[in-house]
Amino acid sequence: MRQNKGQKPIAGVELPSAPLAGIGLIVLAALSFSILDAVAKYLSATLPTLQIAWMRFVSHAVLAIIAFRVWNAPSLLKTERPVLQIIRTLCLLGTTVFNFLAVRYLQLAETTAIMFAGPLLITALAGPLLGEWAGPRRWVAILVGFGGVLFVTQPGTGAMHWAAIYSVAAMISYALYALLTRQLTATENSAGMLIISGLLASILMTPSGLSVWVMPPDLWTWILLLGTGVLGAGGHMLFIKAHTLAPAPVLAPFMYSQIIWMIGLGLMFFNDVPTVTTLIGAAIVVASGLYILYRERVKSL
Repeated sequence: MRQNKGQKPIAGVELPSAPLAGIGLIVLAALSFSILDAVAKYLSATLPTLQIAWMRFVSHAVLAIIAFRVWNAPSLLKTERPVLQIIRTLCLLGTTVFNFLAVRYLQLAETTAIMFAGPLLITALAGPLLGEWAGPRRWVAILVGFGGVLFVTQPGTGAMHWAAIYSVAAMISYALYALLTRQLTATENSAGMLIISGLLASILMTPSGLSVWVMPPDLWTWILLLGTGVLGAGGHMLFIKAHTLAPAPVLAPFMYSQIIWMIGLGLMFFNDVPTVTTLIGAAIVVASGLYILYRERVKSL
């Protein structure tokens, strides 16, 4: 993720650097996102997925508005590129809804392994969409990484669960969301983007959220439901803060710690033991992603 508006990551400009603190925050962000998926999976046993996703964005919007005191800084809600903001929000909605649908049926480790292909797709699409073309070595890594996804999903075999398509759709939505985010950071404020995406998504999802509404059966369910927004917005805040303390190439590998959190949460709360194919496929995807990060670093030197 790029720096906030006003910060220019170019030669001759020194940005704050505290690598250990940044790494700690990025690991916490990965944990936050992992708990969010686990909570969504738990809630899906009693509540509709669209309701969970809607409340995730409602509480996200409320938290962001309070955290950034929008009433004192209404300019945060202004945007120079409203169409891209709307499309970006729709991609974020797709990422969330498809991912919540996937965790309803699949193990957390399976959905994460597929989602880890997001950076590979971002690298592949950055050429035609942003003019940032990948070299032959990175294309090999991309193809190997997608091979890892195929190893996890095993299409065309009886081992493939039909809900894996939800994870693939979530991964594609995330890649487009990330690319649009990179485009918007040239003119938009990071805090404003966080607020606008949460507010706009909650508004867009209100009709569908209300149409499937089921009253949560107890206080604990209410707490978890409202907590989805805290985990989502909090994770994004940690992610943004981490990137103000350390360079992206330093932080990116530590996002893969999410597979460890997901396996642990799956075992602890759902008795999900990851299959050998899931672990091998995840390792292939992670290795491909790390190699692309390495090539990006070599290229920038």
